[in-house]
Amino acid sequence: MSKLFSNTNLVLATPRGFCAGVERAVDIVNRAVELFGAPIYVKHEVVHNKYVINNLEKKGVIFIEDVNSVPENSILIYSAHGVSIKIKEDSKKKNLKIFDATCPLVTKVHLEVHKYAKSNIDVVLIGHKGHPEIEGTIGQYSSENGKIHLVETIDDVNRLNISNDEVAYATQTTLSIDDTKDIITELVKKFPFIKAPIKSDICYATQNRQDAVKSIIKDCDYLLVIGSVNSSNSKRLSELAIKNNIPSKLIDSKNDIDLEALKNKKTIGITAGASAPEILLDEVITYLIEEGAVLKDTGHEKKKEDITFSIPKELRIL
Repeated sequence: MSKLFSNTNLVLATPRGFCAGVERAVDIVNRAVELFGAPIYVKHEVVHNKYVINNLEKKGVIFIEDVNSVPENSILIYSAHGVSIKIKEDSKKKNLKIFDATCPLVTKVHLEVHKYAKSNIDVVLIGHKGHPEIEGTIGQYSSENGKIHLVETIDDVNRLNISNDEVAYATQTTLSIDDTKDIITELVKKFPFIKAPIKSDICYATQNRQDAVKSIIKDCDYLLVIGSVNSSNSKRLSELAIKNNIPSKLIDSKNDIDLEALKNKKTIGITAGASAPEILLDEVITYLIEEGAVLKDTGHEKKKEDITFSIPKELRIL
């Protein structure tokens, strides 16, 4: 049987795949099912990955959007993206046992927004409308006089009409420094005294995965990104390649690979978003090797990630 590739190399971006926040969130759900049994309810998809969600549903995990649909006295887990203050209040009214899988880096942004709201400081939030992280962060803001404003583009910044003398900004964690840089520059021009986060809100894992793609992209003529279409950080990786004139495709698994699009490529880069498990990467690599591609060491310096986030104490003790 003839193979598709005769002179095609595969190069891997490192780091790639699960980040500490995603690993913690998935561990919390798995541990809850193991200890308490099904059903376990989760507000929104715990992480944005089809494979992970399908596996958890098989174990009896039920993903919901409306907390009112959860039976009283059930177990509810908040997703890695975080939830609004109202969701937490609604959960209390239903006597639900809560485990919070919100990524600690998202919690950092929530605390910033809380602080500004208490001081009646207007907040400009940079992010994508409708994304659950953004909805949760906007839902943290409660102020008598201040307001929170969502911007996605420089045009949105230009349209801002803020009368408050005090303004601060925060960002969605899964954006890129490159994507937010111009927006932040415009915000500083418009509001010279705008308060910035003490430390960037951009997630370390998001930035590391983008830097890893940048380190290999100049040697590639195609980039495969393993990640689901609703994964913000995965989409940014694919967009990064396209911005550098390298064709790219976001895939959930090896089944989404378009071999025709790859057959004349000499070097195919492969990475995985922060919510994509290693098993999907392994399957993609094996599939392409079976078609004749050769896995190569890029020789690039690889940034190591040794950050871990612990799961709630009650789940550890039990």
